[in-house]
Amino acid sequence: MIEVVFTKKEGSYRGFSFFGHAEFAEEGEDIVCAAVSALVITTINSIEKFTDDLCQCQTGDGDVIFNFTDSVSKESKLLVDSLFLGISDISQEYGDEFIRIEIKEV
Repeated sequence: MIEVVFTKKEGSYRGFSFFGHAEFAEEGEDIVCAAVSALVITTINSIEKFTDDLCQCQTGDGDVIFNFTDSVSKESKLLVDSLFLGISDISQEYGDEFIRIEIKEV
């Protein structure tokens, strides 16, 4: 299962973490993991390329921990809102036995 945590402060996303694997299918055939990975990587790359927001990102074995270290621009807010929408849609389509989403207020 992919465990997803979005952190929010005062109504604005401050970061997100993704841990684990969906195990929807065998490695290399898992469309749920592929979809989630594509959304996460595109979101992080877009924030880095199209905004001046400061952030930190740690990765390892498919896990991702991403946090903003300063203020969050409206562009980054839109990108993270879009990530949340995409991950939520995947979870609804394939089931919460493959993706669990949590929102934590920090």
